[in-house]
Amino acid sequence: MPADGTGAPKAPPVAARRETTTTHHGIVRHDDYAWLRADNWQQVMRDPAVLDQDIRAYLEAENAYTETAMADTAALQETLFAEMKGRIKDDDASVPLPDGPYAYGTRFTPGSEHPAIVRTDRDGGDERVLLDGNQLADGLAYFRFGGFGHSPDHRRLAYSADRSGAEFFEIRVRDVATGEDLPDRIPNTAGGCVWEADGTALLYVEVDDNHRPIRVRRHVLGDDPAKDTVIFDGDDPRYFVGLEQTQSRRFVVISSHDHETSELRVLDTDKPGSTPTLIAERRPREEYTLDHNGDRFFILTNADGAEDFKIVTAPIGSPGRQHWTPLIPHRPGVLILSIAVYRDYLVRLERENGLPRLVVRHLESDEEHSIAFDEEAYALGMSAGYEFDTRTLRFTYASMTTPTHTYDYDLATRERTLRKRDEVPSGHDPDDYVTRRVHAPAPDGETVPVSLLYRRGTPLDGSAPCLLYGYGAYGIAIPASFSTSRLSLVDRGFVYAIAHIRGGKDKGYRWYAEGRREKKTNTFSDFIAAAEYLIQTDVTRADRLVGWGGSAGGLLIGAVANMAPDTFAGLIAEVPFVDTLTTMLDDTLPLTPPEWPEWGNPIASADDYRTIAAYAPYENVGAHPYPAILALAGLSDPRVTYWEPAKWIARLRARKTNDRLTVLKTNMDAGHGGASGRFARLHETALATAFALKVVGRAEDRPATT
Repeated sequence: MPADGTGAPKAPPVAARRETTTTHHGIVRHDDYAWLRADNWQQVMRDPAVLDQDIRAYLEAENAYTETAMADTAALQETLFAEMKGRIKDDDASVPLPDGPYAYGTRFTPGSEHPAIVRTDRDGGDERVLLDGNQLADGLAYFRFGGFGHSPDHRRLAYSADRSGAEFFEIRVRDVATGEDLPDRIPNTAGGCVWEADGTALLYVEVDDNHRPIRVRRHVLGDDPAKDTVIFDGDDPRYFVGLEQTQSRRFVVISSHDHETSELRVLDTDKPGSTPTLIAERRPREEYTLDHNGDRFFILTNADGAEDFKIVTAPIGSPGRQHWTPLIPHRPGVLILSIAVYRDYLVRLERENGLPRLVVRHLESDEEHSIAFDEEAYALGMSAGYEFDTRTLRFTYASMTTPTHTYDYDLATRERTLRKRDEVPSGHDPDDYVTRRVHAPAPDGETVPVSLLYRRGTPLDGSAPCLLYGYGAYGIAIPASFSTSRLSLVDRGFVYAIAHIRGGKDKGYRWYAEGRREKKTNTFSDFIAAAEYLIQTDVTRADRLVGWGGSAGGLLIGAVANMAPDTFAGLIAEVPFVDTLTTMLDDTLPLTPPEWPEWGNPIASADDYRTIAAYAPYENVGAHPYPAILALAGLSDPRVTYWEPAKWIARLRARKTNDRLTVLKTNMDAGHGGASGRFARLHETALATAFALKVVGRAEDRPATT
């Protein structure tokens, strides 16, 4: 590889070509870069140091080339990092959630990367640090909390942490009185746990060697975790096992689910030693979740054709489908997202026409009222909290111009109390910005909502650069919420746009169904339609438009690169799921069997094989010009393995017919979420932001001042 006198590479690395041939359904595939998948990938997830040296050398060469290719933005990246860091409150803290005599929350100390878990008296008073994430992370290249939960008697705190980025969480238990951890170490968990009522044992989900949440175990404090009792064994790799607790705390809920089918069992904490009780047997493409109050379960389900979900109740003694009683009927186009059940109230979060609202129902009178905001685009969320016998609901509100506001809401009096307004230390005036929602026509007659954010006064005459973000998978809707990091683009004259494309549930469950499996290409054409609409309406021009997506949104970016390369100046793909067909053909990988309902099973179905092969980005890299492309990867990523973006970039370089910048940056110490720590991850965001500015010729622009 050519280099200058400093050793910096002048040209991109060229991956060795080692042909691998596979045959499925009589179709032969050739892959020159399959060797980038480490044979010992399971060990690499736990210990990146064991990565094959040839693969490591290639990834490090790519990193070196990226650094050289982006060297002209080094100062800009530092400026962007400083801007983004300056918008984060150094000593930020959550609003503590009350539980009995105490309230629990998180707090950052100035300069810290990780939060501390803190406790106060219920009504305030002296704050006590129960757990300091920065002390736990000291000396580690990667550290991330998986979750924490206090015992019912408040004497102990269970917490989990991932120390490699591979999402294998170890659970520890801290004695609150002494501040010391108990000897118990529970490895290979999904991160969360549920305490039993007496505080002497906890339940958790075990993750197997292929990184699948596979069974629920019970750990008695002081026992050897290797001997923990199996409470539920989910021995079907197509379904993930989950664990939670009802708001009343009477029932522990064990779920076995994929992306379209669920089956629940409950453990009654009033009956110690009992076995899990099945709620309703699994039915294909039928989902349900539940909460509890008194002698009834409250069940949110899409059964019997309730595409956008309905709420039913069932007796706790006979919860099967034949005993389900309608409570909130199905209303097409009104998607019920989640519920929380308190002693006297049922609260549901729902979305209609892309906008969320909270609906409060008094359980005795059946009287309802809603909580909503009068904006074109905004985000709304609720936290059920710890308590059941309460009139207080904690909810959050934000928009693309307005930082998050945290409210306590009295369910009886309907009074809102503002508990926190997120601060932007460097200054932020919402009136300096405009947020709008427009609707782009799709090729088949649908309209795609697009949320816009720009600085007031930004010319919408085609001269403004634009960043278009999309995801479009798993039914996940991208909210029109606030982000401090995107202001660095907007303050430099960018329009920031979110395309609410099919594959998400922005316009109801139908919107999701129309963007998956055999209809997956609607996701890509919707994104392209949004881009073309922004160009046609003079929001931007093609040579000033950058697309951005991550994970399944990275698949979107890879597909769009093949389908509409002339529509974009640049594309940013974070941990991109671009080698879709290869991954769906490999049932040893962590997510593959549970993902088949989302994408199709190309092992069993020739039709599914052909469908995925027709759009999979890696399969369809062609001999034509491409936009500038930045791909970001994580070496220990269990969701989108590092070799997917590595193979994609190698094939792009080999086949594309132009010399636009094509770079890959692999974080050698992190996984799917990138660098750990609230500030450290901003370096990756700054790199991507600098790339967007560079490819549209705005790297020298300075931000507007307020």
